[in-house]
Amino acid sequence: MERLGTGIGWRPEIADAVERMPGIDWVEAVAENVCPGHLPEALVRLRERGVTVIPHGVSLGLGGAERPDAGRLAALAERVEALGAPLVTEHIAFVRAGGPLTASPRLEAGHLLPVPRTRDALDVLCEHVRIAQDALPVPLAVENIAALISWPGEEMTEGQFLYELADRTGVRLLIDVANLHTNHVNRGEDPAKALAELPLEAIAYVHVAGGFERDGVWHDSHAHAVPQPVLDILTDLASRVSPPGVLLERDENFPEPGELKGELGAIRGALEKGASERAAQVPRAVSPEGARGAGAAERAGAESPPPKTPPVGTTHPARTAVDTPPGDGERAPGLEEGTARAEAVTEPARQRLALAQAALLSALVAGTPVPEGFDRVRLGVQARALAGKRADVVAKVAPELPVILGNGYRRAFLGYSHGHPMTDGYRRDALDFAGYLLAEGRLEDARVRAELQEWWLERSGPRPRSRRPGVRLARATRRVLLRR
Repeated sequence: MERLGTGIGWRPEIADAVERMPGIDWVEAVAENVCPGHLPEALVRLRERGVTVIPHGVSLGLGGAERPDAGRLAALAERVEALGAPLVTEHIAFVRAGGPLTASPRLEAGHLLPVPRTRDALDVLCEHVRIAQDALPVPLAVENIAALISWPGEEMTEGQFLYELADRTGVRLLIDVANLHTNHVNRGEDPAKALAELPLEAIAYVHVAGGFERDGVWHDSHAHAVPQPVLDILTDLASRVSPPGVLLERDENFPEPGELKGELGAIRGALEKGASERAAQVPRAVSPEGARGAGAAERAGAESPPPKTPPVGTTHPARTAVDTPPGDGERAPGLEEGTARAEAVTEPARQRLALAQAALLSALVAGTPVPEGFDRVRLGVQARALAGKRADVVAKVAPELPVILGNGYRRAFLGYSHGHPMTDGYRRDALDFAGYLLAEGRLEDARVRAELQEWWLERSGPRPRSRRPGVRLARATRRVLLRR
């Protein structure tokens, strides 16, 4: 894996600042926001300067029950080629559920939701990662996500789950230290233990981001400054291994360029502190499970390799840092036993996973009963967070709606979302919301109703209404009459 250095998440809102910012070795762009045939000029200029651009996918849903969509994989591969990227990244998450596997309506989360750390989920995820690896022209790295909720009956820790995923597929890991902090606050998971259990040689790069705490729940907002606990986890990681790259993520509430430079400086400081500890071989407490991870080998040194005992529940010999690591995205050798096991049980596992994920997502977005074993309070927090994010994103993809509806937009949308889960993406959601308001007669102001109807008619047909000959003629006639 090539050394990437220090990077920042590229967003149109900070494109100019990123272009002028010194010390930026690489950037990451949300893959779904990039059009291969019309790359933003700022990204093109960065590439011409030799700055690496990596596409970061958010919609594949590799952790879902259904196999990855061939069209989405082809689109992701097209973006890789357009950007000349050395690798591509996605998330260990599910983003949709329902459909043919469950004989229930398909639902969209509009958010990255956690995969249960079970054998069923791992078997299905491994198959999906292999499908993606075969379809993509460069190595794939997958990211651990933040979560507000925990699945009941989990069989592995996060570190063990990621260890075995990398072991069985050879996939690279994108480790988000902010997400480790989120899971520490929300789920009581020890970041140090997770790091100790990881196959550190599989790390492609690292994400760092900010968030905020409210009522004992940490929200991974990507809209706040990076807090010290996240930097401390980054230092811990850097004390174990030198990550090939580290990237600052910021998705909204963008600060002045000087603040971004300051955060990048703090990140570099955390890395330097960790590197000093690594050079001095500062001893760290390691759990018995963590000692089995590949990270233990690096700390112990080649003359004292870690034990060959696999993580809890592993059904095949585990690969350690002293074994031959997989190539860039290639499957590790000697994994036939694990692969055969996965192929033998994938379909029953897929069905069980499909039903479990559909029940959870339906409770979150459609108001159905909470599945047994889940924390009802936390599910309520997650449901409200999903509805709020949905309202925010619809306002971004259809900015005319908050203008037309004014201060009543958010209240109206949250009322709509309670009984109308998203089924086909945010743009369709915006149209369905407007159509609902018009059909239900919920708009008392005639001017607002007329403006919303015009907006809906313009976008609801197979082609924009304003481009239809009859509409153009009517509008031209109206303009002429108004001039008289």
